[in-house]
Amino acid sequence: MDIFIHIVVDVILPLFLLIGAGAYLHRLFHFDMNTLSKLTTYFLLPAVGFVNVYESDMKSGVLLSVLFFLILQNGTLIALSAVMAKWLKLDRSLGATFQNTIVLNNSGNFGIPVSQLVFRHEPLGLSIQIVVTIFQNFLTNTYGVFQFISASQTKGKMAGEFLKNPIIYALVLGLFFRMLHIPIPSFLWNPLEHTANAFLVMALVTLGAQLAYIDIKRIPPLLVLTVGSRLFLSPVIALIIITILHLHGVTAQALLIASSYPCSRNTALYALEYGHHPEYAAQAVFLSTLLSPATVAGVVYLARFLF
Repeated sequence: MDIFIHIVVDVILPLFLLIGAGAYLHRLFHFDMNTLSKLTTYFLLPAVGFVNVYESDMKSGVLLSVLFFLILQNGTLIALSAVMAKWLKLDRSLGATFQNTIVLNNSGNFGIPVSQLVFRHEPLGLSIQIVVTIFQNFLTNTYGVFQFISASQTKGKMAGEFLKNPIIYALVLGLFFRMLHIPIPSFLWNPLEHTANAFLVMALVTLGAQLAYIDIKRIPPLLVLTVGSRLFLSPVIALIIITILHLHGVTAQALLIASSYPCSRNTALYALEYGHHPEYAAQAVFLSTLLSPATVAGVVYLARFLF
């Protein structure tokens, strides 16, 4: 119960306050959603990607095991979501959003605070979550972006459009600077850090604006399947892979918990940017985040009980 209360008060409530502020302000001032999308996608997101990769310490003895797990787990989700999209006969646009909402999770501003809470006496747990967050950043901005672009571009234009996205270069540069231990002068680092810090607020305000006029009284079956897959199917797959790989202790706990987080807010941002059912993506983020205190707390309990 303590974990549930902490997740609600320390993680969920601040998120929904910012989402609510975005919805209220959009109704009051009628934001230009295209401008918000461009600002977030092409300015704030590259900054936060670079800073996260550059600052993270990935020197962990379990790094290879964690990466192998993440490749297996996310590869399984990618394959299953593709099969489901084909089975449901979704068009390319809706199928891309459907798959991204299942595969990609909110491992950053949701996952890291939860890990700080759960593993406050076990630093390895938070280190693993940092690795998961970096992996999710790469997955979101490679697989996720490619999914949206491929749904709207011809094959000839797809590669060019993909390479126009600045987050790709931000992540590669962050990794390059990190690996070579290249120091960044303060006159560059300070604005980068301030920009990265602004991302969370702007991303959630934008999400709130997307939700401002959405009627959530009726939940379509596809949304139920999406949220169910993200919150329930993903941890089940993770548990099976953890068992097969014979992972245990804090490593197993951290990876199981990391698999249970709600839909990534970046999915809603990219759906808005590329015009692929942004309302559906925003609903998936909102509903999965709303339900996540109960589901994540349940997975935390299960992880502690099993490992």
